[in-house]
Amino acid sequence: MTTERRNPFEGVTDFFSELSRMRSMGVMGRPESESERTHHSAWVPATDILAQGDDLLIRVELAGVEPEDVDLHFAHGVLTVSGSRSPGAGDDDSDFYIRERFYGEFRRVINLPDGIDPDAIEAEFDDGLVQITIRGGADTTHTTRITLADRTSPKTRRKIKKAI
Repeated sequence: MTTERRNPFEGVTDFFSELSRMRSMGVMGRPESESERTHHSAWVPATDILAQGDDLLIRVELAGVEPEDVDLHFAHGVLTVSGSRSPGAGDDDSDFYIRERFYGEFRRVINLPDGIDPDAIEAEFDDGLVQITIRGGADTTHTTRITLADRTSPKTRRKIKKAI
């Protein structure tokens, strides 16, 4: 029986591949050979999540995106903001010196606290900013404190030795 050995540098290789991809995006814009963005390669918009009283506010920055190009979905405690941003008119005929903004498909997935009622979620689009308000979403009264065992303390080491 042969066992397959895991490449210990696999993650490092992926990391450097991603750095190379980001560098080519920054220097040359979208490469000609790159195919259409997918769920896996979608860009992630900048997002702020904050509490205002008992409400949870989520602000998603989508400059240059039209409201009809934004989709909001909530299922199984997960809020998904997705859509697409199109390049400006005439961009295809231009030679970019620097291109830092992403175009194409975007996706942001946010896990919300348990027990969120879908009817408590409201969303507004104003000047490239999506603001999502979850009424009662910042309620922190339903938290459970978990005790952390300190394995380095002499008391804990004695307990561990007795258990072994």
